[in-house]
Amino acid sequence: MHASVRRPPGNPGSDVLVIGGGIIGLVTAWRAAQRGLRTALADPAPGGGAAQVAAGMLAAVTELHYGEETLLGLNLASAQRYPRFAEELAEASGGLDIGFRECGTLAVALDADDRAHLRELHALQQRCGLEAQWLTGRECRRLEPMLAPGVRGGLRVDGDHQVDPRRLAAALLVACERAGVLFHRSAAVRLTVAADRATGAELADGTVVAADQTVLAAGSLSGRLAGVPPEALPPVRPVKGQVLRLTVPPAYAPFLSRTVRAVVRGGQIYLVPRENGELVVGATSEEQGWDTTVTAGGVYELLRDAHELVPGITELPLTETRAGLRPATPDNAPLLGPSTLPGLHLATGHYRNGVLLTPLTGEVLAEVLATGEVPDLARPFSPRRFAAAREESFA
Repeated sequence: MHASVRRPPGNPGSDVLVIGGGIIGLVTAWRAAQRGLRTALADPAPGGGAAQVAAGMLAAVTELHYGEETLLGLNLASAQRYPRFAEELAEASGGLDIGFRECGTLAVALDADDRAHLRELHALQQRCGLEAQWLTGRECRRLEPMLAPGVRGGLRVDGDHQVDPRRLAAALLVACERAGVLFHRSAAVRLTVAADRATGAELADGTVVAADQTVLAAGSLSGRLAGVPPEALPPVRPVKGQVLRLTVPPAYAPFLSRTVRAVVRGGQIYLVPRENGELVVGATSEEQGWDTTVTAGGVYELLRDAHELVPGITELPLTETRAGLRPATPDNAPLLGPSTLPGLHLATGHYRNGVLLTPLTGEVLAEVLATGEVPDLARPFSPRRFAAAREESFA
């Protein structure tokens, strides 16, 4: 066990302070507390963050991109953990269901260019040893009768599932409370550092929380915390995503039986059907800084592209429009583990894969916090990879 576990009784500080109460911060705090570490979490509204906007696709296979084969290994490992993770979290939260649904995914093409793109993706998936089945347009419509007649072909991926991120956040919050995590419902405004080591944080309400180890898990805000030395500051930027929620009335059910994705006019569109009748449609990808405005253009583009894919969608009630910020890094991969500043660990930069990587992130950070060891699977995602690149650029 790490030395922090043997803190003398009566010491008012914590073994671990987690900065940020989104799903990544919550799972880190929960897993740390399970390892016997006295854990505190600072966030004015824990359970919020990007998870309130995310669709919850667990799409390790259909979201594969060229050059991200290493990230694929991490994504697959986390996806494999989800069934057990959902069971364990339900037990730890007193029976809360996180909406984990093994429904599979269908990625379809609407024109010849999209079909060629999808064929290339299928070839990449096959080279990576992944299971994906090519279907004709007719076979796609047999699976999902609501699809447009113009669908030219598709990929059936039975291993890409979904979870409800809002329910996931709610269950993690309860699991943390039951595990004894101490919540400070105030934002961390400054990292405290003494003798070149992170020692906790100062909060907006004036509280100073002392901790042997600090985890920065503040999503897209992680790069803005005062007090972090420049070389340890995570290179995280916000990428805006607008998402719609519609309701499928009982008369229209079943509308879709699985997640459906497509590239329309070069842009990604996905429809995620929940068992409770909600249909999530997303998502734009916009480099707009910290803006979270829902725009008429964003809503129009999503509905237009979704209508081309599934014409019947315009008959459904539109119940919610939201915009959120994904935490992106220069290489689109997360920052997991020790930073260049002793005592400061990072769990941020998950970009499109925050919900998917929740089980594995909690596991990795708990191991680092409890033993000081970084699991082999997480080593390629060390925050120090960017510090090394910066040093080389100045050499």
